[in-house]
Amino acid sequence: MTDEADAPTTQATARESEERLRPEARASYLTAEERAALGREARATVRRADLASYEPPAGRRDPVDILIEQGAARQQDLLPIRYGRMSLSPFAFLRGSAAVMAGDLAASPVTGLRVQAVGDAHLANFGIFATPERRLVFDVNDFDETLPAPWEWDVKRLAASVVVAAEDVGAGRAVAAAAARRVAQSYRTSMRGFADARTLDVWYAHVDMDEWIRTKGRQSRLAQNEKMLARARTRTSLQVVGKLTEEVDGELRFKNLAPLVTPLRDLFAGAEAERVRGMLRRGFAGYRKSLAPERRLLLDRFRGVDIARKVVGVGSVGTRCLISLFVGRDRHDPLVLQLKEATTSVLEPYAGKSAYRHHGARVVHGQRLVQVASDVFLGWCTLDHEDQHYYWRQLKDMKASIEIEALDARGFDRYVEACGWCLARAHARSGDPVAIAAYLGEGAGFDKAIAAFAAAYADQTKADWEALKAAIADGHLQAVAGV
Repeated sequence: MTDEADAPTTQATARESEERLRPEARASYLTAEERAALGREARATVRRADLASYEPPAGRRDPVDILIEQGAARQQDLLPIRYGRMSLSPFAFLRGSAAVMAGDLAASPVTGLRVQAVGDAHLANFGIFATPERRLVFDVNDFDETLPAPWEWDVKRLAASVVVAAEDVGAGRAVAAAAARRVAQSYRTSMRGFADARTLDVWYAHVDMDEWIRTKGRQSRLAQNEKMLARARTRTSLQVVGKLTEEVDGELRFKNLAPLVTPLRDLFAGAEAERVRGMLRRGFAGYRKSLAPERRLLLDRFRGVDIARKVVGVGSVGTRCLISLFVGRDRHDPLVLQLKEATTSVLEPYAGKSAYRHHGARVVHGQRLVQVASDVFLGWCTLDHEDQHYYWRQLKDMKASIEIEALDARGFDRYVEACGWCLARAHARSGDPVAIAAYLGEGAGFDKAIAAFAAAYADQTKADWEALKAAIADGHLQAVAGV
């Protein structure tokens, strides 16, 4: 992590860049050639070869201390689950340690070109979900850390995750580094395509999964891929109800599947239960106001019947997450929404504060800007207890993740290429594709530099993972495995 004395310089550079390249200013007076010139000028500040370097910054904080600091504001009884999940493998550790890597990235030179960064762009944060038109698309699917920031931070985190994930499933360093070059190349060539495209074509670009498996997938795996999409289409509120609920006195209720799912009735009693119910009612009213009028009308067709705490993810474990059960016409017409706590982005100490004071609004607006199509129930609210910020979405809306460990070599290559394309599209929507493409250039120098960084940071990740395991072994941290 950077020393405090270094942080203002990084943030000042980021603010100056954002002012210079913000879309509304750009559209008013910069031609395409002038925008390209900004990208070429950035090479004088940070050469593409400079992106290859990684050295632990001077005074780098102990990664375990960073995780402990993060956990201080989380639900303490769930932290052992978080540490247990992170201890499973280097890739699991990387998934949960965005705050650690954010400090390392901030210590590196930045190009000055900013986008709406995903903030946690690792391989497992891409997946399949349904558009409002019920088409399955592949895209980024986690925005807890989103914030305007240097575009290269996302690319470096994605490439590092490629190397770590590849080595986790048995690939050698040469093969893993080649995969990192492939994701960087996909990002570079895709960004050049977006730089040449019409503005609306960039905005509407997406990966339609049905079309993709027909035209780009392997014909030998066509039937298997079609089954995968068929399974994704079943991952709806109906499936959630089938797994997580039971009928009690004629009403659906969440089962107690502690510690992963715990109904609020089993967490609170008496006056405390009534206080929590009142807080949630007020929070729901605030969430409803955050929706567009036609979506409020849709929400009003459902009646809330139960709520439970749910443990989700790896890095998110310990943040407050609830699921709320609604029914429409009858119990065979369910809707399950997730309320997830939104805290300060891990990028904020280095990239500057969000324009949104409400972190739920930060997540929602960032997601809408970056994703090709967002959940119709995406919104935000505040719960008055400790001024907690939340965002709401459907728990499952035909969402599915690719099982990385089940991919063969060719499948893994195609997956990382798709992730590179999606990240480039996200950055092209929110940043300046012309300037970024001009910086990247046509040669493979950028690809090689990113692969070199990714390999070096994979070694750092493994060392940090070992530090976590040591902290668990000596009793400094409590961990629960297999949950």
